[in-house]
Amino acid sequence: MAEATLSSKNQIVVPREAREALGVRAGDKLLVVVRGNTVVILPRPRSWSKALRGLAKRYPEGYLNRERARWD
Repeated sequence: MAEATLSSKNQIVVPREAREALGVRAGDKLLVVVRGNTVVILPRPRSWSKALRGLAKRYPEGYLNRERARWD
């Protein structure tokens, strides 16, 4: 665990151990996600398509044909 201080300009310095764990360098973009009273900082993917690849499951065999048949 590391501590960061909020400056008068509302800026923080991400501690070295956190930067190393995230694999980020100066100039990299970070995503800041607020969940209730918790803040999560994530590295922004360099490629969204690569980051999302494989998350969606394939449709079961014949599923699309059955759904299309219902439209008629």
